Amino acid sequence: HSEAWQKAGRGPWNHSSTIGFVLTSLFNESPMHLFLFSMVVVIYTLAMAGNTAMVFLIWADAQLHTPMYFLLSQLSFLDIFFTSVTVPKMIAGFLFGWTSISFVGCGAQTFFFMFLGAAECLLLALMAYDRYVAICNPLRYRSLMSRQTCLLMVAASWLGGSINASIQTALTLQFPYCGSRRIAHFFCEVPSLLRLACADTAAYVRVLFVTGVVVLLVPIAFITTSYALILAAVLGMRSVEGRQKALATCSSHLTVVNLFYGPLVYTYMLLASYHSPGQDDVVSIFYTVLTPMLNPVIYSLRNKEVTGAMKKFIGKCGVGRTA
Repeated sequence: HSEAWQKAGRGPWNHSSTIGFVLTSLFNESPMHLFLFSMVVVIYTLAMAGNTAMVFLIWADAQLHTPMYFLLSQLSFLDIFFTSVTVPKMIAGFLFGWTSISFVGCGAQTFFFMFLGAAECLLLALMAYDRYVAICNPLRYRSLMSRQTCLLMVAASWLGGSINASIQTALTLQFPYCGSRRIAHFFCEVPSLLRLACADTAAYVRVLFVTGVVVLLVPIAFITTSYALILAAVLGMRSVEGRQKALATCSSHLTVVNLFYGPLVYTYMLLASYHSPGQDDVVSIFYTVLTPMLNPVIYSLRNKEVTGAMKKFIGKCGVGRTA
């Protein structure tokens, strides 16, 4: 069925056509690829379980009802859906050969990927502001980081993500597509789709770069500024314990920021001539599967409050069973 889609017609086609795209499978039948596929499935399962557990713990434990953990629960919530936009389709493609995807399906995947990815970028930047207020203005923390402020932060990240995704998806899908329908990628990502467009995409590539600056480089500059001010405040602390606690919570966030932003900057800010489809696949696996799995692990290992809540919950389950 997929081959018929590829061979059908060579002329321009678009959303009015019933023909869709064909995604490239990451893996073949070799033992090494079967092992790598199994690892991806395990990592995806751990990402779903870890982030779901994080959301539940923060909701269930009253001690974690603070702005920092509220924002962290939103990060985990975004990660659950962000990784689910691409990975289940990739797994189904390998197991059952369902590599074809309709034009509308491809557009939906592009939209939700861009929406959730941009929302997470903006949320991570706002989480840096939370850390800045907590360390540099501790006496005003409750007033500056009120529940209303936290809800506005989350709403702003979702709104920013949806605006970014709407622009990117509308511009990408308005191009005529012709010739090969095979996307050199395991999901519908904008740079991979543009390679199949039979029109001059140079102007849009510049638009893509500008939106990349807004969604990636501006938040990175904001995070860098926040942490420069935090570092100055931490170095001025007299209490060693206070300094260590501040660095522990900040290092968790900084690790997550580097893991998420690094691959995205590589994909969207570097010129296409600097990376190949094969490299794009590896980098995409990093931020679509590995980073969402690592986020709850990083926060769990670094934060005593999270580990404490986990032990308390496990203890309650143990008591429930013995009773």
